[in-house]
Amino acid sequence: MYRTALRNVLAHKGRLLMTALAIMLGTAFVAGTMVFSDTLGQAMKSSYAKSYSDVSVLVTDRTTGGPVRGERAAAPLTDATVKELGALPGVRQARGVVSGFTGVADRKGDLIGEAWSAQGANFVPGPSGQDSRYPMTEGRGPKAAGEIALDRGTAEGAGFKVGDRVRIAGNGPASTATLTGIFTTDDPTVTSGGTLTLMDTATAQQLLALPGRYSSVVLTAQSDTAESVLATAVRTKLPKEGGFAVETGRELTDRQTATIAESTSAMKSMLLVFAAISLFVGIFIIANTFSMLIAQRVKELALLRAVGAARGQVTDSVLAEALLIGAAASVAGLLAGIGIGAGMQALISSFSPGMPTGPLVIAPATVVTALTVGVLVTVVSAVLPAIRASRIPPVAAMSSGELPTTQKGLIVRNTIGSLVTAGGLALILAGANASGSSGRAMIEGGAPVTLIGIFVLLPLLSRPVIASAGPLLARLAGTPGRLARRNAVRNPRRTAATAAALTIGLTLVSTMTVLGASVTDAVARTVTGTMKADFSVAMAAGGDLSPETVAAVAEAPGVTAVSPVTDAFWSFGGEDQPVSGLDPATFDQLVAPELVSGSADALKQGRILIDSKVAASTGATVGSTLAVGYGDGASGTVTVGGVFRPSEVLAPVVVAGTAVAEHSARPYIREILVKGADGPTAALRQSVKDATGSNPVIKVRSKQDMQDEFSRIITFALNMMYGLLAMSVLVAVLGVVNTLAMSVFERKREIGMLRAIGLDRRGIKRMVRLESVVISLFGAVIGVLLGCFLAWATNRTLAVDLPGLVTVVPYGTMLLFLALAGLVGMVAAIWPARRAAKLDILASIKTD
Repeated sequence: MYRTALRNVLAHKGRLLMTALAIMLGTAFVAGTMVFSDTLGQAMKSSYAKSYSDVSVLVTDRTTGGPVRGERAAAPLTDATVKELGALPGVRQARGVVSGFTGVADRKGDLIGEAWSAQGANFVPGPSGQDSRYPMTEGRGPKAAGEIALDRGTAEGAGFKVGDRVRIAGNGPASTATLTGIFTTDDPTVTSGGTLTLMDTATAQQLLALPGRYSSVVLTAQSDTAESVLATAVRTKLPKEGGFAVETGRELTDRQTATIAESTSAMKSMLLVFAAISLFVGIFIIANTFSMLIAQRVKELALLRAVGAARGQVTDSVLAEALLIGAAASVAGLLAGIGIGAGMQALISSFSPGMPTGPLVIAPATVVTALTVGVLVTVVSAVLPAIRASRIPPVAAMSSGELPTTQKGLIVRNTIGSLVTAGGLALILAGANASGSSGRAMIEGGAPVTLIGIFVLLPLLSRPVIASAGPLLARLAGTPGRLARRNAVRNPRRTAATAAALTIGLTLVSTMTVLGASVTDAVARTVTGTMKADFSVAMAAGGDLSPETVAAVAEAPGVTAVSPVTDAFWSFGGEDQPVSGLDPATFDQLVAPELVSGSADALKQGRILIDSKVAASTGATVGSTLAVGYGDGASGTVTVGGVFRPSEVLAPVVVAGTAVAEHSARPYIREILVKGADGPTAALRQSVKDATGSNPVIKVRSKQDMQDEFSRIITFALNMMYGLLAMSVLVAVLGVVNTLAMSVFERKREIGMLRAIGLDRRGIKRMVRLESVVISLFGAVIGVLLGCFLAWATNRTLAVDLPGLVTVVPYGTMLLFLALAGLVGMVAAIWPARRAAKLDILASIKTD
């Protein structure tokens, strides 16, 4: 029987080609993902291992940045601290470090690189005048205010030379400094495309921290001193409640390694999910292929039974065929996956030249996983066809054609499908009526159950859905159209298995597209309805703005109202809540919260505004007094003056900006809201931009800019998902090609008869193409409908967290998806249609 299986594989290798390709593509996706992730992870670990090569103990002041900067700072890191820690036994060197966000403008005034990777630090020369961390290749390090040094990549990329005037920007107005030196560094953030600007220590403290304060202190131990021993000694010298973090170099390296592993693991998991989708789509192709092959070999299998082959032997022979195909295709997929991994690495390097790279990592787990998954998926997909093959009775050797499906089998299938679908839909509806994560969890569980139920019911659904297209097909294509419809419904199981591959992809795509459109619409309406300001001024990297910037913007020509938005965290009822501080005098000109009760004028009376969620959690109403714990450790009481609906623009608690300033050494200014006399004009935008010193890292955005920016984020995420789903769509196309090609082989006699009675080659091609389009559109319609339903249910659970969220169906996009599905069907039919049209009439009629 095993020799028979091998001969069958060799005899039908042409018909098994598409199946092998589907397995190979899915396996290649898995292998490529694992090779790329392992290679990138190893390269990043090797690169970032240098970050702490000279660090034995790192002391970090956690109060020098963020919304709580300057709060609870019992004893900041100063020169005295550095000297005291440097005097500890076993310390070879101690240096104070100042670091923070600093952008560099090119000669056109635009920011070099990305804002998140633009860093500034202090230059700490030793007795030789050099800083061992940053060896100079040209010039010298900065010694006074108005001098800077740049990393070589930034300087060369922008064409800067020693002596040039360079514009730099922190969180305040931009300034111009003289470039005194160019240095090299193995800092992975810089080598991967970031920028690093060095300043003298006093200037760095002024711009990046607070005067006289360091962000951290780096201690390098002597060779005979253990890091852990030194860290213990450091902790005894620091105040227990000073807000400091003390970590050894080993702890920092381990944490960084764990972070890299976690990030690469998350990326790998995401890619493997889409690889699993491709393999799941491939299951339908494999099962369909073996079902059609068995249908074509009824006589052969019946004859084997007649000459003594047992049912188990027939089953084993079919599974052996699947094993051979799976093994061969998996090996090819593994080799292709290694190539994909290398290609992905090269692609990333071309887009990000500084990205860490290294030799390809082909782990044993990658080889085992790729081969096991490919073989297992193939064999499991062939189980049901193998069982059906074993049930072919010996008497079938005397009959001709495919054995008809029993009525009992269809009833059982439809009953099971109806029950599974009903259960899945009930779970989704229950999740839609629940809230938060519990509702989403029910939807996540109900979605695959419903999808499986729909797959089981597809043969039942195919007849009425495709039949409804019959009149249109007949009107558009005449006889070929009527034949295409009949061919599509002739074998509903085959049609369903072919269409299911496209249903999976369209369900996912439609769900994410509707979710994206709904969230974008909700955010746009929230921004438009709540924000009355013409422009918002904020840091590109999401940092805070300086008080000097607020003053400069307020004095800009054309500005009639301005308010900084300061952030803090206050405690209400033992729960920390984000707080926004605004100027009460201009609040009503810049912001229009949707009030449930009370008045926005309450801010002018020293009262606070809270959103309905905070009101519900604290039981507060207008006039209620709440106990509050401030960020600096003080406590007090506040009175509620108004309750508003949750907004994406405002924090849950809104207070007067002066109240935030009273409990913060330096308030964290998230943004500045600006209004002009003539609205959001280009002149007002330029006036505000000029007031920031034309700072390249400060964004001046209108409401429309905010909406467009959010839309771009959603569009990018959707495009990335579309790209990842492209593999499963390609596999689905192979499934359509495979089904049509094998169907043409099955219907050779029928096609020959059609040609004999007058249907020309053009009509044959049209018939096959229309059959393909009908099957593709059937799968796409089911997928789009199911996707929209899942998006609606998910939106119901998100409405609590995103006020004003309603389901928005982008009908134009949905129609585009259906049109693309039709195009997929048309393309998939090119080869089978040509093959059908070229069949010899007499040879086809004589086919046994």
